[in-house]
Order: sequence, then C-alpha cells, then structure tokens
Amino acid sequence: MDTTAVALLPETLSESQRAALISLLADDDPAIYRAVRDRLLSCGPIARDWLQPYLLCDDPILRRRAQDIARHFGRQTADNRFLAFCLKQGEDLDLEQGAWLLAQTRYPDANAEAYQALLDDFAAELRERIVYARGSRAILNTLNHYLFEELRFAGNQEEYYDPDNSYLTKVVDRRVGIPISLCLVYLLMARRLHLPVTGIGLPGHFICRFQTSSDELYIDCFHQGRLMSKADCVHYLLSGHYDLRDEYLTPLSPRRILMRLCGNLHRVYYHLKATEEITRLQRYLVALAR
Repeated sequence: MDTTAVALLPETLSESQRAALISLLADDDPAIYRAVRDRLLSCGPIARDWLQPYLLCDDPILRRRAQDIARHFGRQTADNRFLAFCLKQGEDLDLEQGAWLLAQTRYPDANAEAYQALLDDFAAELRERIVYARGSRAILNTLNHYLFEELRFAGNQEEYYDPDNSYLTKVVDRRVGIPISLCLVYLLMARRLHLPVTGIGLPGHFICRFQTSSDELYIDCFHQGRLMSKADCVHYLLSGHYDLRDEYLTPLSPRRILMRLCGNLHRVYYHLKATEEITRLQRYLVALAR
C-alpha cells in the first residue's frame, strides 16, 4: 500500500484527501493503521469533525477505529475541562458538577443533564414519602428502602476494582459501586431533599452522617444503608487498629471528597497497571491538592 497520503499535512488536505486518508484506518497492515492514526491525532480536535461521517459506517473495523480516535479527542477535551474545574474551584466546590465532569473524562459522550434529571426524579418520588416519615430513623429508613431495596443500589463486592464503580454515570446506570461512590449518590439525593447529610472519610471506608440538633446517625451505603452509631464507628477504628482521631469523624469538604474519589480511582488503575490512566489521575490529584 502506498503511504504517501499519510504524509500530507492537515492544512493541505482537501475533503477527498481526508476521506482517502480516513479510509486507510481500515487497512489490514498494522503499520498503515498506526501511521494514519498518528497523523489524525496530530491534526488535533478538528480531525474529530472529519470522522463524524464514519462513526456509524457499515465497515465494522473503520467504524471502531474512527470511534476510538473520536473518543480520544473527546476524553482530551473532558480532561482539560475537569482540570480547569479543579484548579478554579475552592474547598466548597460543586461536588455534583465535579463528579459528572470526572465521569466524562472516561465517557466523554455521557449526558450529565440527563443523569441530573434522573436523580431529580428519584428525589421527587422520595419527597412525597418522606413527608409521612416521623423522626430521623424513619426518614433514613425510607431513603434506604428506596435506594437499596427498590432501586437496588449495592456494593460491588465481586468486582471491587472495576473502574466503573467510581464513575457516577456508570454507578447510576449499573446501580453498583464502592463505598464512596454509593455515598456520593446518597449525598446528592440528600441535597435535593434538604437533609443534613455529610460525607465521612473513615480510613479504609467511606460513610455518610445524618446530624440534627437531637440525632446523630451514620449510614454505611456499601452495606445497604446500614445505620450506625458513633460508638459503632469508634469500634470500627479500634478493630482496624486505627488511631482515634477527630478528623476521621469530621465531615469532608466537597473538594476532599472529590480528591478521595480520584485517589481511589488512581489506586484501581495502579492495581490494573493502566499506565495512561494512572498518569491522568495523578494530574487530577495534583490539581485538587493545590
């Protein structure tokens, strides 16, 4: 196969030349494919526009490779957007916005507005039920029954190191997650319902706290919303040989929660030896730690 088309500079490419170049993505020769892919990537995000007609084409190889390159540019854009958010926002950042932006760094086409609307619908259903609940435990039991029994959110114990457990869009789609991502769903629901719920970053675990002037209850979202007392939390710390530090039972700021979520993802990718993703998450952690 003649590879001269690969060497053409992007500003010299006519529409027909671009089409010819893109058609080489489906070439059987791996060297041709890599050269074309590198050339398209070097052209920058404009190449994503060139690929639009091929994202749903009949050729499965061309379609898959075009989608891969388009996804690369989409993730690159989402990556820059999330980093800008982390650098510009303060300690009390919008945790929900940050969680959607983080999810788009992995799934750039995720429609955050649609997911927000879905959570709004969940909250609207719950709001009617909570009106009839009397007392803190009754409110939390109503919330827990809806999330963990009806909607069937649950801890993903079988595939704990699946990265999708940490991306909010996937947690909502699949209804499974790890402690911090399930607590994130809980926090977002509580915020919509104006309930006094905060995130508590225990060492090795993440839970929520419901606190009023008369009640203090802790919620273990990874275990179906199990209600705990402060004494239960102290027992957890002692049994795990952790020091009894006040900071362990102090609510984390939204920024610290987002940072911990990214830290968990970094450990997951390290476990999976995903070098590119490890580097990506390191950038996020540096931005959030400033």
